Amino acid sequence: LRTVQNQLSAIFNHAVTFYNLRENPCKKAGGMGKKKNREMLFWTKDEYLKFAEAMMDKPLSYYAFEMLYWCGIREGELLALTQADFDLEKGTVTINKSYQRLNGQDLITTPQFLVEEIEDYLKMLYDVGENDRMFTVTKSYLHREMDRGAKEAGVKRIRIHDIRHSAVSLLIDMGFSATAIAGRVGHESIDITY
Repeated sequence: LRTVQNQLSAIFNHAVTFYNLRENPCKKAGGMGKKKNREMLFWTKDEYLKFAEAMMDKPLSYYAFEMLYWCGIREGELLALTQADFDLEKGTVTINKSYQRLNGQDLITTPQFLVEEIEDYLKMLYDVGENDRMFTVTKSYLHREMDRGAKEAGVKRIRIHDIRHSAVSLLIDMGFSATAIAGRVGHESIDITY
């Protein structure tokens, strides 16, 4: 939308200069969107751990946010996860689909504690098939839970996608290279990681 507005403004500027248009209406209307939305927020590990503790009263929420933070996966990828995506013996999860859109197949190794947590979560689920979604909630549910947890934990409210930024920040803090991080989180270009 910003690009379209910029192009429209350029057309009106041309009309002002060459066709006697009194003024550019785009200047009156102002810019589109909010600049603060471009800001990249993230939680430190300590902030996330406070948030996670506040989420422990609801296992579905707790384990969903654990996957988001420790694996750095996208919200749609979380919502599409099935038991078949996990190899708990190898400690891996395959991210090969999204609840909203299809993505390429990435293999993300998980820390051992997360493997154990997912095993615990799977034991809590009743009658879930290998190819059934594990997190059968909506995005609005995750957003409400984010509101609740952030407030209860006393940490700043960030967007769900900012948890992915938090995961990347954690990997940087742990000393991983940009190339390794790009491969792990599935960035198409290393420029995105930088």
